[in-house]
Amino acid sequence: MPHPKRRQSRHRQGIRRSHLAVKPSQPSHCARCGSPSKPHRVCDSCGYYGFQKGSDKKGMEVFRKDDF
Repeated sequence: MPHPKRRQSRHRQGIRRSHLAVKPSQPSHCARCGSPSKPHRVCDSCGYYGFQKGSDKKGMEVFRKDDF
């Protein structure tokens, strides 16, 4: 494996890492009521996921791996 001959400067390191910044998530809109909601979650206002009725916990339920 080759090793670098010179240390990379902080400027060059910043250029390399410039695309690693976290982008803010864009809210998706509920298909049933149109209110903004997080993607792949049950809607907070109507309690539906797509057009199917979600659980009573409104998307906050955490499933274990074997429940999938």
